[in-house]
Amino acid sequence: MYQRKIPIDYNCGLTIAMEVIGSKWKFCLLDEISKGIKRPKDLVNAINGITRRVLQKDLKELEQHGVLGKNVYAEVPLRVEYYLTASGKTLLPLIAAVDKWGLSFAPQLKSILTVV
Repeated sequence: MYQRKIPIDYNCGLTIAMEVIGSKWKFCLLDEISKGIKRPKDLVNAINGITRRVLQKDLKELEQHGVLGKNVYAEVPLRVEYYLTASGKTLLPLIAAVDKWGLSFAPQLKSILTVV
């Protein structure tokens, strides 16, 4: 089993937040699941650029951290749906704030990147 070389500093909120949601796709996953997209196939289609491997890894991590829950239905083919837990729902205002900031910063970033 994997053991961390550097332990998590539980006295630093930013470290804890980065442990839980610090990946390229986790904000997008949480946002899409909050909108009602719950199945992995639909998440791959909704999030441009995410691979199935990364999707499964991030969903597993979010589930392990208690941000997502998972329902597995005993059907053929197997059906899995994800949902936000109470802890996951507390992240929605943060996701909305980051989205708002990103949209307001986009023109500035675009001008910077087109100059370079």
